[in-house]
Amino acid sequence: MKGFDPKFKDFPDYIIGITKEIWEDRGIATLHQYYAPDIVVRSPTSVVIGNNGVIAATMATLSEFPDRTLLGEDVIWSGTPEDGMLSSHRLFSQATHTGDGVYGKATGRKLSYRILADCHAIDNQINDEWLVRDQGAIVRQMGWEPLAYVRDLIEREGGPDACVKPLTPANDRPGPYAGHGNNNAWGQKYADILTRLMRADMALIPVEYDRACQVEYPGGFTGHGHGDVDRFWLGVRASFPNADFKIEHVIGRDDPMMPPRAAVRWSLHGKHDGWGVFGTPTGAEVYVLGISHAEFGSWGLRREFTLFDETAIWKQIVLKME
Repeated sequence: MKGFDPKFKDFPDYIIGITKEIWEDRGIATLHQYYAPDIVVRSPTSVVIGNNGVIAATMATLSEFPDRTLLGEDVIWSGTPEDGMLSSHRLFSQATHTGDGVYGKATGRKLSYRILADCHAIDNQINDEWLVRDQGAIVRQMGWEPLAYVRDLIEREGGPDACVKPLTPANDRPGPYAGHGNNNAWGQKYADILTRLMRADMALIPVEYDRACQVEYPGGFTGHGHGDVDRFWLGVRASFPNADFKIEHVIGRDDPMMPPRAAVRWSLHGKHDGWGVFGTPTGAEVYVLGISHAEFGSWGLRREFTLFDETAIWKQIVLKME
């Protein structure tokens, strides 16, 4: 790969390799090498500008979870080394809460949860990132419900006026990556499926999804079959029935030894004005950053992984109510 360290055999190897090097091998200082000084890292809970902020957040996380491991399940990517490449990286993380931190006093609880991260890299350096952790799974394993956790977090952060504000279009910052993925047919197919689901076309599920599909959704939920797909997507859309759904980025891949697969980054922006998985409608303006991965087989979509941050959504709702 032109411009990248020759120790990496390809782009997925680079993404998986530097993740292990930074987190598990304690190469935190290599962030000066692998991350651009002015990187923009967007997560649903905040926007971090600059590598110094990334390093500080990394150290804080490792202080709270010293044994954290990050198992790379897949890297779905597009682009070229010369023009820059975008990876959509799916990870399964395991950690023990042995230090005090943003999740409160150490509990000693063992956690497992997924992460989806879109990263743009060129010349051996990441300079733009979108990161979604399954915060719902994390706080539930610590004994909290997401809403109760958010109320406690806002208080610990100094109250509604002083607390860290979740990501919205108003506080987002543009980065150097302006691409939209590739034109692979599998990516386009999955983007079309998500778009139709957001138009309440739930009848497509038995047509497009394998009857024996496995699905992984926020809150650490693992489901199987059409019913679980229907309940999840219907519950989300029902909470925000009039919100604007937007496909932000689409990648499709058909690689040797792998099923056809796709990665789609998407958003919902609008009012919490419906009865769904987020309870009584409040009218709060909410921005949802979501990332979804899909794998296809002979009988349709066979595995789906979707993440958004339930706590960031609840925080926007609570701040409206306060």
